[in-house]
Amino acid sequence: MSTSLPLRYGANPQQAPARVFMKNGDLPITVLSSSPGYINLLDALNSWQLVKELKLTTGLPAASSFKHVSPSGAAVGTPLSDVLKKIYFVDDLELSPLATAYARARGVDRMSSFGDWIALSDIVDVPTAKLISREVSDGVIAPGYEPEALNILKEKKKGKYAVVQIDSAYEPEPIETRDVYGITFEQHRNDRIVSQIDFTNIVTKKKNLSENAIRDMTIAWITLKYTQSNSVCYAVDGQVIGVGAGQQSRVHCARLAGAKADMWRLRQHPHVLNLPFKTGIKRPDRDNAIDQFLQPDVTDAEKANWKEVFSESPQQLSPEERRVWLDGMSDVVLGSDAFFPFRDSIDRAAKSGVRYVLQPGGSNRDEDVISACDEYGMTMVFSGIRLFHH
Repeated sequence: MSTSLPLRYGANPQQAPARVFMKNGDLPITVLSSSPGYINLLDALNSWQLVKELKLTTGLPAASSFKHVSPSGAAVGTPLSDVLKKIYFVDDLELSPLATAYARARGVDRMSSFGDWIALSDIVDVPTAKLISREVSDGVIAPGYEPEALNILKEKKKGKYAVVQIDSAYEPEPIETRDVYGITFEQHRNDRIVSQIDFTNIVTKKKNLSENAIRDMTIAWITLKYTQSNSVCYAVDGQVIGVGAGQQSRVHCARLAGAKADMWRLRQHPHVLNLPFKTGIKRPDRDNAIDQFLQPDVTDAEKANWKEVFSESPQQLSPEERRVWLDGMSDVVLGSDAFFPFRDSIDRAAKSGVRYVLQPGGSNRDEDVISACDEYGMTMVFSGIRLFHH
């Protein structure tokens, strides 16, 4: 342990010197391999808080995939269907509960997770290390590593893969500070933990809230807490399926997250599962090809590039086929880090199978938003807790 860790540079190469340090006591992190950067450690410390809280509140192993200080995916270790195993490219692996959590977190938005920072709630086992070893990733933080798992990770990127261990018992001071333009900000840390009380104020006509819905609301609540605001996320089946982060307009967050949720669903279409990929195509190239294939406005020039990855040119889904398949998505949770000022986000959510909504409430137009949920037969909870994160 040490009080200071030097870094090559800060957020950009021209921002040097750089370091992380403790004003009092030792750093709660130990670098076991390579040397994480400034942004890596921002991702590491934000993502660690997310998975620590997910494990605490659900009792299940948790994982997150972070890029630029927001999660592209977060999940707990619930069992995977054969279809999800296939679209997450893990149908050839034996998965532990922790590996399953990461397969979900990584697999939901594989393009955004390319070169991610990984956070894991539990001691990293061999199945999880083997999964990480074959993905394009910058580093991982966890409370510990099995010896064989650590050896696997140390070999990744020819020894340049960042492996960080954090003291799971570490608790920061309640008051946090931040310097911006030479001025120091101070506030109480956002250390409130989600509780069952947060889901009791159901404001819609429909009042049903299943155990799975509460679990997914919990995942959405905690994910939003560590996502750059404004933020909206969609969650189902123990995982986030779409995140909209850092947008100035809430409906743009809802559209972005909804588009990602739709992409997740469309990737499960039988036609997509059976795309005629050439032998030897790497996973990132498949990810890019699937994403382009599912875009409705692909040009002929872009289609001409498909010959590099497909053995034959596939026929895209028609608008009608897309809509029918998307209509099969259900029981999705929509979470928002602050109130919905208009009903437009609810109208967008209805297109992506949302049946449950979690938001703080408090808008002058709350009644309009409640009425919209009633029209669609949704159950909406007012948590009363805003989750802005900057």
